[in-house]
Amino acid sequence: MKLIAILLLCSKLLLSLTQEYHSEEMDCNDEDVFKAVDSALKIYNRRSESGNQFVLYRITEVNKTEMEEKLFYSIKYQVKEGNCPVQSGKTWQDCDYKEAEQAATGECSTIVGKRGNTKFSVASQTCQITPGAGPMVTSQYECFGCVHPIATTSPDLEPVLRHAIQHFNNHTDRSHLFALKEVKRAEKQMVIGWNYKVTYTIEQTNCSRENFLFLTPDCKFLLNGDIGECTDRVYMDAQRRITSFSQKCDVFPGEDFIPLPTIICRGCPKKIPVDSPELAEHLNHSIAKLNAENNGTFYFKIDTVKKATVQVVAGKRYSIEFMARETKCSKESDKELTEDCEINLLGEILDCTADVIVVPWEKKIYPTVNCQTLGKTTMMKRPPGFSPFRAVQVAETKAVATKELSYCEYKGRPLEAGAEPTSQSEVS
Repeated sequence: MKLIAILLLCSKLLLSLTQEYHSEEMDCNDEDVFKAVDSALKIYNRRSESGNQFVLYRITEVNKTEMEEKLFYSIKYQVKEGNCPVQSGKTWQDCDYKEAEQAATGECSTIVGKRGNTKFSVASQTCQITPGAGPMVTSQYECFGCVHPIATTSPDLEPVLRHAIQHFNNHTDRSHLFALKEVKRAEKQMVIGWNYKVTYTIEQTNCSRENFLFLTPDCKFLLNGDIGECTDRVYMDAQRRITSFSQKCDVFPGEDFIPLPTIICRGCPKKIPVDSPELAEHLNHSIAKLNAENNGTFYFKIDTVKKATVQVVAGKRYSIEFMARETKCSKESDKELTEDCEINLLGEILDCTADVIVVPWEKKIYPTVNCQTLGKTTMMKRPPGFSPFRAVQVAETKAVATKELSYCEYKGRPLEAGAEPTSQSEVS
């Protein structure tokens, strides 16, 4: 039964490593931070069998991590020896600092967590204490089974990262060796041994695999070399031997690499040139959709493309901003819009956005178009003495009738219910 219980516990602990977490720096004056430090310092003082209690001096660093429904605080704080014995029954808040010349000082690093409104519990704590006269003393304890973030510069990660880089270089088909660029985040879990999860970036060096079996000090990062992002899961036994290892790396050409944290967003929109051949077909679908839904007499054609992006969704989504202008081709006399249709220089102008969803495996395209009228140009009546060879253009605004206009963003004051848009008529 004990073996089954241990296996169930370990499986649960290993599963917890797969959960995503969000980490942020905190203000040292936050009330919850003080409560967390209070819990950690009280536990440290209770573990002392003799001597005086330590009193909080100041908090130097705080990071908060949200994982599942739990909060973890990673805190560094400094202490000074107080004048209350550990057996006095007082808390550290009731103590004063001991005389400075005789007082011991120290710095503690702790991980404190809680779930919901429950009390804080200390997951791990390390304190380095310097007596008033004497060498530094280090004391620490770790919570069995607790998962907590660790510093990216922690010495514990050195054997893990060394093994990871060697593993990648031995199992890749790349022509050159890669070296560690930056550790992005890391977490640790104490079981019967230790579980690590580490995310880091690697970069191509000038050392080819043909000439180098492993990295040397001569291996330098290449300018615009390939860049990768890796996430490794490592189990290290009690003898500090790596007995289980898994690695997932994505490698990108250097010029196409998108720096973190943007790279984490696999479906983020990416800009594409407005004259890209890839865009031409989707512009045709957009203008066809516009003309099908517009109730005007004349066809519109695209005049200017302002910007465009492509986004990987369930297929691809093209978002396009363009200007469309009314042509001289009538929907009644002309069966369809052609390249020969001339723009009516006095016709209506539309400011449009289009979303075109392309689903290749279904061989289907779903365009949606929004347009807002910018009015149309018309000739002003001539004032007295006005030359007939000169003219002034003025804009006239009217509503555009379209169907199924979605993804619309209104940047002004919204109209009241039942209100009609105002229009500017010709100036007389």
